[in-house]
Amino acid sequence: MDQKPKDKSTQQRNEGEGNRTAAREYNEAQQRFVKSGQVDKKAHEAAHDLDDKKIRSELEHAEAVGKSHAAKEDPAVKRRS
Repeated sequence: MDQKPKDKSTQQRNEGEGNRTAAREYNEAQQRFVKSGQVDKKAHEAAHDLDDKKIRSELEHAEAVGKSHAAKEDPAVKRRS
């Protein structure tokens, strides 16, 4: 079978716990969002969504699902805040 070596530029580097690249990209995206001037608009949209009973119910359900996953984690793994 012919196996070609992968181009190193397309491989993801495993940075282990505390992925600095992902953290940097996230922080840069947050800065771009703040600079875009859309923070107030999105905050108003979120407040409006909470006023809508159907959307609020969907958001609360999603929150409960997320919390149920966290409740199943090993207590020894939990970190202190």
